[in-house]
Amino acid sequence: MSQKNIHEDQKYIEGLIQNNAFVIQSIYDKFAPKVINYIKMNSGDETQAKDVIQETIITIYNQATEKKLQLTCPFDAYFFLLCKRKWLNQLKKTGNKEVTINEEVLSKDDDVQELAFETTLFEEQHELFTEMFEKLGQACKDLLKATFKINTMEEVAESLGISYAYARKKKSLCIGSLTKMVQKSPRYNNLKS
Repeated sequence: MSQKNIHEDQKYIEGLIQNNAFVIQSIYDKFAPKVINYIKMNSGDETQAKDVIQETIITIYNQATEKKLQLTCPFDAYFFLLCKRKWLNQLKKTGNKEVTINEEVLSKDDDVQELAFETTLFEEQHELFTEMFEKLGQACKDLLKATFKINTMEEVAESLGISYAYARKKKSLCIGSLTKMVQKSPRYNNLKS
């Protein structure tokens, strides 16, 4: 993204990163009712709306922590667009075509569209990675999970009861396998940023 001004609503992103209960509650209080109403108007119920809201907050948190999300638009518009897209994708998957589009609620703001696209792309890439990771053998999964949690390969090798040289070689092979699986997936080309 080109150099843009960070919106004052970045406070919501920072609050999510810090797991600030006050900020999280204010997100629910200020922004959830609009999403709940939209989903209820479009073949959903309050429970489904709350699930969409929760999943969206988790996605925003993951992107904020992993990709240093910088908000350049109002949080309300960004959050609503993400929730709306997530709900419409769920409807598409279930084959439910009864959707009311309220044009007043849709945002034409370029920053909102761009950020929402980046977040959706991030979420889909994360899902593809997780799906392929689960297809790895158990030894690879254990080794890679250990490398995510432990700082040094020496400690990883020790925790798994294997030699340092074997741990390094096996990690390289496991990452190679995971990379090939991701790249062979039909969804991979659509998700390249």
